[in-house]
Amino acid sequence: MVNIHQKIRKLKEYAKDNNVPIMVDQGIDFLTTFVIKYKPETVLEIGTAIGYSAIMMALSNPNLKIVSIERDEERYLEAVKNVKEFELEDRITLLFKDALEVNLEEKFDLIFIDAAKGQNINFFNHFEKNLNEDGHIITDNMYFHGYVLKEEHEIKNRNLRGLVKKIKAYHTFLKENPRYETEIFEIGDGIAVTKKR
Repeated sequence: MVNIHQKIRKLKEYAKDNNVPIMVDQGIDFLTTFVIKYKPETVLEIGTAIGYSAIMMALSNPNLKIVSIERDEERYLEAVKNVKEFELEDRITLLFKDALEVNLEEKFDLIFIDAAKGQNINFFNHFEKNLNEDGHIITDNMYFHGYVLKEEHEIKNRNLRGLVKKIKAYHTFLKENPRYETEIFEIGDGIAVTKKR
């Protein structure tokens, strides 16, 4: 019988071999610890990839229900397979769609943003109506492999420079948002935790 740790290792190996960006170990530890501490019952995840973070959150809290959105078909299908492998189909609902085209009625205790980095402000604005009053929004990749901490002229690649600019704009958006307070943790690739004031 394959144990859970072997299954998780297989997921991580698949991600590495196929260049699928998943949360680094420190980041996933932070996220699962957060889920254990704050006991959210419902999570909305923007950016499923292969289902790694959704599965890890579900495993850390047996009462957790997750809705996760992915627009890349190959990754979505891999996530479906992985969720099945962990027997979590009744707790993780996967949606194959562009997140900005998804309109949900229900409210969530936690919204986890880990998708196209340049769209973070749009994701935040689109889904904040789905956040419970005392809920949290967590965003991964706030430092984007350290590039966000560099000066613009240090980044030679134009596309990368454009992306970093958008992530920096998201930093400013969170910091200056009058309705929310945000703390950014230097963990993994930089994690922002946002809650209503």
